[in-house]
Amino acid sequence: MEGRTLGLDVGDRWIGVALSDPLGILASPLTRIERTDDDAAIEAIAGLVRKHEAKLLVAGLPYSLDGSVGPQAVRVQEFLRRLADSVGVPVETADERLSTVSAVQGMIEAGVSREKRKGMVDAAAAALILQWHLDRLRREAAERDGRGPSAG
Repeated sequence: MEGRTLGLDVGDRWIGVALSDPLGILASPLTRIERTDDDAAIEAIAGLVRKHEAKLLVAGLPYSLDGSVGPQAVRVQEFLRRLADSVGVPVETADERLSTVSAVQGMIEAGVSREKRKGMVDAAAAALILQWHLDRLRREAAERDGRGPSAG
């Protein structure tokens, strides 16, 4: 799909937001939205969809480590249902297991201070979720076109 995609890491207090480039190759952290009121958070996300002309939202779904849908994933699904009714673009989910852990680890390895990490981790996790989604789409397209690992 051509056009920008927004990635979301939906938490109880913060929603990390990432944005892809127009070709859907690279995801970058964008911002984080405080989630004190779901209606305000939904409006803020809808505003970002409009501003960046996003064609799709990809939200991380926090499956349990065993792959089951736990209470946190159910809460995220409920929020995403409300969001989908408001934004006017498709909303997809992606497995986000360990995205925050990976984001924090990457920032530690890059030498980002603990104080700076605190304000950046949500958007960084959203960027990882979105990048994993974009990479998966590219792999699937390559396999369909006979260029992927299963083509050999």
